[in-house]
Amino acid sequence: MPTKVSSVAALASPREAFNRPNASFDNRLRPLTFDDFTGQEKVRARLSLAVEAAVQRGDPLDHVLLSGPPGLGKTTLCYILAQSMGVQVHATSGPVIEKASDLAGMLTSLNRGDILFIDEIHRMQRAVEEYLYSAMEDFVIDIMIDQGPNARSIRLDLPRFTLVGATTRSGLLSSPLRSRFSINARLDYYTPAELARIVTRSAGLLEVGIDEGGAAEIARRSRGTARIANNLLRRVRDYAQVKAGNVITARVADDALGLLGIDGTGLDEMDKKILSCICESFGGGPVGLGTIAVSVGEEPDTIEDVYEPYLIQEGFLARTPRGREATPLAFETLGLVPGARRGAPTLPGFR
Repeated sequence: MPTKVSSVAALASPREAFNRPNASFDNRLRPLTFDDFTGQEKVRARLSLAVEAAVQRGDPLDHVLLSGPPGLGKTTLCYILAQSMGVQVHATSGPVIEKASDLAGMLTSLNRGDILFIDEIHRMQRAVEEYLYSAMEDFVIDIMIDQGPNARSIRLDLPRFTLVGATTRSGLLSSPLRSRFSINARLDYYTPAELARIVTRSAGLLEVGIDEGGAAEIARRSRGTARIANNLLRRVRDYAQVKAGNVITARVADDALGLLGIDGTGLDEMDKKILSCICESFGGGPVGLGTIAVSVGEEPDTIEDVYEPYLIQEGFLARTPRGREATPLAFETLGLVPGARRGAPTLPGFR
């Protein structure tokens, strides 16, 4: 049964995909083994144990659900699972699977043990999602042919495969789908020390010199996220290549990140716009998410999923039943008097 070319990508192997000359920046830096993967100790231990047990039995890996904020390594862990099991990955995402026939085409193209990776699985249409239930449990899928009086059902047998789902909002998954994942792993934000090790490893792959201070400076401003750390490293590498002899020190990292508008606390320009909106325009809140989104020109979901977690984690913002409120730390960072609105005098020593 045909499937959309754009909806699924079957890769010969994770290593081949990452080592291609035209591989993306992120792919070239992805670790391929559990030993190379930094952080997420409990998740790594749980997954590596499941892989070792499956290999010893000669069975495919059980279905895996990876959840957590974006940029923490869910996709990377999927490819590590495939590399460890010696199988192929067929990658797609929830929003592009529009019909049951799309899903059937993907499932019937799998070989025994292969991994079907569905990113943002919580965004699958409910009617399509229901076809996964029998596929995950009994490895069969029932497809309706024709309509009306001529309608009939065809049952297709599937090879035993592994479904790896990734989601940034596990609460939006339906209970029937969530319960069918035998392994449920949630990824948490990285510590600065873990991010420093990630930055040092990535710098070695990019062939740029970096010392402990430079790695620590980038890690401190990476919002606990590996993807952000690697993206900042790429920008700092450009600065070091042009102005610092291709060596990243703490001073070089600080100057480069300053050009990007990322301050010492890790706040970027959008973070500051959000905090300024709440503090200056609404006196610290409470203010609704929709109002903030309109004020800063960003989508509410993006603010809630990308920016708010870090601001809350670092103590700049609080969610209340009445809306978002800025903390005293947010006023202090912006150089404002708590409760002051736009045009109020700033604290001494701040601009």
